[in-house]
Amino acid sequence: MRVGRAVRNGPVAAALAAGLVVPVAAQVRIRRPVRPLTDRWLRLPVERRAETRLGLSFRPRQAEAMGLDPEASLRELLARPFEVIRFGAYWNRIEPAPGEFHPDELDRHLDAAERAGKDIILCVGAVKAFGYPEFFVPDHRLDEPLREGRLVEPGPHRALLDAATEFITRIVRRYRDRSAIVAWQVEHEAVDPLGMEHSWRLSADFVASEVDAVRAADPGRPILMNGFLPTSLPVALHQGWRTRDQGDSLSVAQRLADIVGIDFYPRHALIGAAGRTVYLDGSRTPWQQRRRRKLFEWAAATGKRLMVAEGQAEPWETVTEPPRPHGEGMYSCLPEHVIANFNQCVRWSRGAGAVLSAYLFWGAEYWLARSRDGDRRYLEAVDRVLDES
Repeated sequence: MRVGRAVRNGPVAAALAAGLVVPVAAQVRIRRPVRPLTDRWLRLPVERRAETRLGLSFRPRQAEAMGLDPEASLRELLARPFEVIRFGAYWNRIEPAPGEFHPDELDRHLDAAERAGKDIILCVGAVKAFGYPEFFVPDHRLDEPLREGRLVEPGPHRALLDAATEFITRIVRRYRDRSAIVAWQVEHEAVDPLGMEHSWRLSADFVASEVDAVRAADPGRPILMNGFLPTSLPVALHQGWRTRDQGDSLSVAQRLADIVGIDFYPRHALIGAAGRTVYLDGSRTPWQQRRRRKLFEWAAATGKRLMVAEGQAEPWETVTEPPRPHGEGMYSCLPEHVIANFNQCVRWSRGAGAVLSAYLFWGAEYWLARSRDGDRRYLEAVDRVLDES
């Protein structure tokens, strides 16, 4: 406390301010969001992936939002030679009303993936799962909205926890005899705030109870938990402050999970105005490299498995649905970035001596929507990695 008061004035404060302003400024980009598409993705070398398995996540609701048929989209994706696919068991879709249980869509998707010879990671949630809006609690399971700025803890939220573990247990028991399922995912970025829209967070104890429920229902399979790897100093400071009481999702995953999944988005938009967008891109800064290096060193020392659960392969702009301008791309993720992001993670793994067990591309529905609109660059950039890595 004394140090905090002392540095508010004088040369020490100025030095500290400069020490923050300079790296932050180096990570900010102000750009026109819409960019010309080039053939750079065709010339970019593809790193060899060694033991890393390739895969993707499938979001049926995102496919629908982009005007695609989810079943046809899944069939098209499954025809590609990747090895792993991640699905979500979305609680409010499967249990839309009290006493109802409708896993039919998930059954069909798992059946299709099995027929295609894919290994499956199933996110059982329950509260959070991947894909907007990331919150899938049925209305009848929540008497009132979760309070902003608060931890969702087992004691005050016993009814929600009991319902969540009941749902998780039912899902795991339903699918545990499927040999294609290689891991269960518990929650999504489990203890981080829910994006920018909500500031409530699940407590580590709440999530630990869900992990215990999965292990009780299926002791033999590993559990995956994922977390966002900050790639800029502003995001790191913001995330660190908001999760300072129990650590962020990567830290909690290291404590609770068998597999730690990294969500890697090197470049993303903050705000746009007057034809320009402010982006953050600090993926190659020393701070970001330190956090990533420590994570890989931990994996090598403990024998725990690391994977990239979400490798950015679609734009992250200021709107929920990534734009698809005809004949152009978005600054936050162009086709060449699909390959470059993969290459960067493979080089990390090689340099640290810790194998990435898998790399799952994020954005499959976007590639298909662009392909339908006449632009196959994103899809073919992924195909290049599949064919040449």
